[in-house]
Amino acid sequence: MTSRTLIADLAAAAAGPVRVAGWVDTVRDQKKVQFIVLRDESGAAQLVHPRLDAGDDPQPDPIAAEISGLTAGTFVSVEGELKHDERVKLGGLEVKIGEIDVIAPALDSPIAEDSSIDKRLDWRFLDLRRPEQNLVFRVQTTFLHALRTWWVERGFIEIHTPKLMASASESRAELFEVEYFETKAYLAQSPQFFKQMAQPAGFGKVFEVAPAFRADPSFTSRHATEFISVDAEISWVDSHEDVMQMHEELLVAALTAVKEKHGAEIEAAFGVEVTVPSTPFPRIPLAEAKEIVAGRGYTVPRADADMDPEGERQIAAYVKEQFGHEFVFLTDYASSIRPFYHMRHEGDAGLTNSYDLIFNGVEISTGAQREHRVALLEEQAREKGLDPEELDFYLDFFRYGVPPHGGFGMGLSRVIMLLLHQPSIREVTYLFRGPNRLTP
Repeated sequence: MTSRTLIADLAAAAAGPVRVAGWVDTVRDQKKVQFIVLRDESGAAQLVHPRLDAGDDPQPDPIAAEISGLTAGTFVSVEGELKHDERVKLGGLEVKIGEIDVIAPALDSPIAEDSSIDKRLDWRFLDLRRPEQNLVFRVQTTFLHALRTWWVERGFIEIHTPKLMASASESRAELFEVEYFETKAYLAQSPQFFKQMAQPAGFGKVFEVAPAFRADPSFTSRHATEFISVDAEISWVDSHEDVMQMHEELLVAALTAVKEKHGAEIEAAFGVEVTVPSTPFPRIPLAEAKEIVAGRGYTVPRADADMDPEGERQIAAYVKEQFGHEFVFLTDYASSIRPFYHMRHEGDAGLTNSYDLIFNGVEISTGAQREHRVALLEEQAREKGLDPEELDFYLDFFRYGVPPHGGFGMGLSRVIMLLLHQPSIREVTYLFRGPNRLTP
């Protein structure tokens, strides 16, 4: 590994010889002195070179010639003298260049600050050099690490479920079909069936962070055809309330970690203050939420019993006004719009023990208590037009004993988008996949 000092570590380093390496952000090529703003994965620093080829007694100056020819994006390695100087606006330090080695010259960038999102996605590896993008994925790393830490400390088991399936995981809608030797396979919409399989296996509590696929031709700011799904499933629940409690405690732990590690950076880069939510999160039955929204002057126009995006924004605004909270659980969804495996209310089969979690006006997750009684599962599958024989491998999970259980699936990019108040998940997805994007 090449020995170098990360720019973020220069502030704590003693003045003297140092080696830094990264890419050229900008060059100021002045008559008597040259400046380079150098970036690496940890930050930016100013490099300086007093010119020898200027003044009353000009001398040959190969370093000046090298700097004059640098283009933005060129990767260089620099040895020089570190000096701490509070007058330097960029970090209160600078490096006087002693030697500069051009590692990889760069062509002029095809994108600019005002380039469209589609243009920037065409050149995503260049777009990711922006410090805001670097921060996005550091935040995501901290967020996921905090989730895993919370789970592991509480005895959860991490699983990795297959993404090639012989049949649909929930329904045949929105499925990608692929050739699989002499037959067909499907890309998994979610790990739903297999994380439930861990319950009769006796695992108790499981989680997974992995890709999921939806053949959904949507072009909205919150949809993708491939995304990272954050899933958890737990045994011995009394209702979906147990799942909601797990979910909110998990998010509080993750947002606390993000605020502690990146709060100041997020505020500087995005103008957003990270708020750690109080618990319990507000809970509103869907029917009541629709009445509240109607009272605000908006009637959900859907023919089914579901909420629509504007309704989600309206109920989120209400919760923010009334409770000062960025999150709200909408609960008790109609069985007509929920999967067959959601448990229904005792005494009211028209409602389910389920919820959607809304964050800053957008749904980020669906959770529920699952139906674990095989006879009811078969009956509810038939009601949804599904053939129980095609679900035989899944129904077998429940024929050999299974505890009451429940869980959730949550879209990672949606959470990060809403946390940082970004306009689209395209901005916070490493490489976005949508109906018209398969590259880069």
